[in-house]
Amino acid sequence: MYNFENKVAIVTGATSGMGQQIALDLVSQGAQVLASGRNLEKGKELVNAHPDRMHFLPGDIKLPEINENLVGKAIDQFGRIDHIVLSAGQLGIGKLDEVTPEQWRDTFATNVDAVYYLLRKALPEMQAGNGGSVVIIGSIAAFHAFPNHPAYCASKGALIALVRQLALDYGPKVRFNLVCPAQVRTPLLEASVEAFDNPDEILEQTASRLPLKRLGTSHDISESVLFLLSERSSWITGSYFVVDGGFLAT
Repeated sequence: MYNFENKVAIVTGATSGMGQQIALDLVSQGAQVLASGRNLEKGKELVNAHPDRMHFLPGDIKLPEINENLVGKAIDQFGRIDHIVLSAGQLGIGKLDEVTPEQWRDTFATNVDAVYYLLRKALPEMQAGNGGSVVIIGSIAAFHAFPNHPAYCASKGALIALVRQLALDYGPKVRFNLVCPAQVRTPLLEASVEAFDNPDEILEQTASRLPLKRLGTSHDISESVLFLLSERSSWITGSYFVVDGGFLAT
């Protein structure tokens, strides 16, 4: 268990998959969570399930104004920001010559630009207050190429350099770390394997090749994220954590 009692956290990509699990786990351990996502109905469900601690602002995180609104709402409602989890992600499937410029830019806009937009507004508030910790959801795609995923792999690779730079520029008050999952059973993974002719077989084969013989769960990733947000990791910053069931060891 971690103590996030009355801590204020922003979580993007919170209406599905890993982001949703992270938001729920933070709430269960005492945090006030301002969640963001594109699915308004899912957002309402989160708030209805936890009306005292879960708050929701709908929108597409790749738009600068959505990020400004998130930070503004957190400050107006709670007076500070302690933690940020950037979990929103987008694929962009196809070989390099098949991906349209729009798909390429959309992938980078969600996976990289949105990080810039949100942190640009939030970091001055965190620096002026008590500081805190930031966790970005990366991917093993930063280290391992996957067929038909050039935009996704490149965008996730960029986050490694960004996290290191942020740790250098904003320490000691704010810590930054990257969690790099392998195949976690989420809607994003299911969309990813649609690039193959046999997606169900691909998922089964992937699990069987892992040393731990199973796909990851959103809870597996949330456990790592909460550790990095917490004071138990107070001497960890500028690092990436691979949570992959042993994928990169094979």
